[in-house]
Amino acid sequence: MINVPTYEELLDRCLSKVPDEIYKGEGTLIYDAIAPACFELVQVYLELQNVLNLTYVDTSFGDFLTKRCSERGVYRGQATNAIRKGVFNVEVPIGKRFAFEDTTYQVIKHLVGFEYELKCEQLGRVGNIYSGWLIPLDNIEGLTSAMLSDIIIPGEDIEDDEKLRKRYFSSIENESFGGNIADYKQRTNQIKGIGGTKVYPTWNGGGTVKLVVINSEYKKPNNELINQVQTLIDPTQNQGKGVGIAPIGHVVTVQPVDEMVVNVESNITLLDTHTWEDVKPYIDKAIDEYLIQLSSTWENAENIVVRIAHIETRILQVTGVLDVQFTKINSSLNNLILQPNSIPKLGAVTKV
Repeated sequence: MINVPTYEELLDRCLSKVPDEIYKGEGTLIYDAIAPACFELVQVYLELQNVLNLTYVDTSFGDFLTKRCSERGVYRGQATNAIRKGVFNVEVPIGKRFAFEDTTYQVIKHLVGFEYELKCEQLGRVGNIYSGWLIPLDNIEGLTSAMLSDIIIPGEDIEDDEKLRKRYFSSIENESFGGNIADYKQRTNQIKGIGGTKVYPTWNGGGTVKLVVINSEYKKPNNELINQVQTLIDPTQNQGKGVGIAPIGHVVTVQPVDEMVVNVESNITLLDTHTWEDVKPYIDKAIDEYLIQLSSTWENAENIVVRIAHIETRILQVTGVLDVQFTKINSSLNNLILQPNSIPKLGAVTKV
């Protein structure tokens, strides 16, 4: 690394080169001539250090990191639009638009009956958040009910630096080639809406591959997303023929991760100023965030473990909670160990 001297160090070094018989104290001609140059030189040193940091992936950032990673074919994931299901009481023409607060949705495809695919017009995860009633932006005859329902393909924010950096180093440590495990993981995870993949080679005999996937919200993917991934990797009607991404001779089966419902019972003591109705939504949210955090580790974890101690810690952090004890998960006082292809999903939270 470049040793960046301070302004004072650099000034002392420069003045030391001036003969001692010349007076060089502050305010002298020689001092005032050298000082501004030293100040500018310090800035140059800092810029050189910054350039050096930007040269290496582990210390680079922003657009510079994007360029370094792209040299290896690792590209920053861009923000995408959420695809949602809309349920109406009448037929809705393709292209009609609906809104909720700052988000707008456009009808892009008919599914079945009065159900349609809607595309959020704003990029990113903002399109995943809301579910409920929509306000039509266009006049639609007979429309009395417009409901924003399931997430078909989650919207994703632009990939942050740390995730991109991690993928870059993973591409070096786990070389992907011609249908090996690293290749399947890399190609499947690049599909819009997918947040992680586990690969099981020869799971049903030679030439068979099973891909278990989780969506980018770290939840169980719906059937529409699974069918899309199956078609891209190895279409069902042409399995093993190399029509999709999978090599010729590989019969690939794509399955969603399983969900294990987590019911929590706990002896929770509240402050006198709060009621259970006041704090329950915040406790639910705190536990749900913990379970999603666990689910985000699923791809690289052998088994997810839901720990009672961690649940109690999060409950205690909720405003209005004084104490918590005797917490049970699914009626057991033990931690919950999930199967390799399972993630936790919050069920009921009960105060006992």
